[in-house]
Amino acid sequence: MALSFEGPNEGGFGDDARNRASRANGAPVAGVRTGNTIRNAMTVDVEEHFQVGAFERHVARADWDRLPSRVERNTDAVLQIFGDAGVRATFFTLGWVAERHPGLIRRIVDGGHELASHGMAHIRATDQDPSEFREDVRRAKGLLEDVGQTPVRGYRAASFSIAAGNMWAFEVLAEEGYLYSSSLYPIRHDHYGMPEAPRIAHRPRGERGVIEIPISTVTLFGRNLPCGGGGYFRLSPYGLSRWALRRVNGSAAQPCVFYFHPWEIDPAQPRLRGVGWKSRFRHYVNLRRMEPRLRRLLHDFAWDRMDRVFFSGVGD
Repeated sequence: MALSFEGPNEGGFGDDARNRASRANGAPVAGVRTGNTIRNAMTVDVEEHFQVGAFERHVARADWDRLPSRVERNTDAVLQIFGDAGVRATFFTLGWVAERHPGLIRRIVDGGHELASHGMAHIRATDQDPSEFREDVRRAKGLLEDVGQTPVRGYRAASFSIAAGNMWAFEVLAEEGYLYSSSLYPIRHDHYGMPEAPRIAHRPRGERGVIEIPISTVTLFGRNLPCGGGGYFRLSPYGLSRWALRRVNGSAAQPCVFYFHPWEIDPAQPRLRGVGWKSRFRHYVNLRRMEPRLRRLLHDFAWDRMDRVFFSGVGD
């Protein structure tokens, strides 16, 4: 398997700088061009509407099976949207979902999409010690592979919860057979973020760890601003997101990594009571606008699976 790298990085990351970074961190990776168009990575975090980090203090895990499940209908809707656009994507899926909806997992794989791990039950990596984390990622990988009958190479931590204090997680992931992670978001946020992290694909632990492919950001006035999806995509004007993604593709000559959740296209989902105004705003605002915006995004950019965008000879 060969790793590919194309184009300069933002800030004049040319051949000399690229070679220095390769010696220090292992070979960086970059996206594949189709003609003059950079293919970007479309990703989906497959979880229930009540499993988001912002609700973890309001919804007991013991109650999960008693709450109305909408993940299967919503993910099937996402699959239809992707099918309409001819897009293949990567689905970072909870083991908890795979246990309860094995048919959904098989439909994801049968649709030509990449199946990847989101851990077992949306527990933040920062809340686990190394042995707990190892058991979690090992169990999720084995379960997803058994149900999907396909190799699982990618991992995304719940709530982007790998940061400076638990970088050992990358070594554990490599030891458990993962090829890459997409668990860092190089921004400042009250729930997650590591603004000092590199903004492009890199090996955080040298050759001992997996390749980390962070969510996309754009630098403006010396600060990393989010442009890789999630609530920012729903809350910001579409034109701003399109400008930022084009900037990453253009001046940075890098592929974008975009993510969203199936519940974000579901304006009819039940509203949780007792949730703070900030969490309610982030979770529920503009849900009705998400699907048309997503369809527009799929039309305006070229998209593919994480493994095909960042690794040559994988997932073909």
